[in-house]
Amino acid sequence: MIRLPEFVDQAVFDWAREEVFRKKKIDASAARLFRWEEGLCVQSMHPGPYDNEPATIARMEAFVQESGHQEDFGPNRFHHEIYLSDPRRTASEKLKTIVRHPVK
Repeated sequence: MIRLPEFVDQAVFDWAREEVFRKKKIDASAARLFRWEEGLCVQSMHPGPYDNEPATIARMEAFVQESGHQEDFGPNRFHHEIYLSDPRRTASEKLKTIVRHPVK
């Protein structure tokens, strides 16, 4: 998941997906455009390898407790990871991922 500018509608999204295939030969047919109302959440920038995410999640959980909130996972409330780095081109210690948890 990644936030897109307001001007990106389905036509712009389809064009971009086609351009990725035409120029890079990357099949992006599984990518989809949708609106998501996240609601109240806590998030953190996780720097480094994916294997180290549990430490970031533990800090997030501690923050949730300290702030008087509760995690709020459910049918429409999920753990999200937004990948800001390409693991094919970025050293694992330089990866950046936003980790987001719903709270109430």
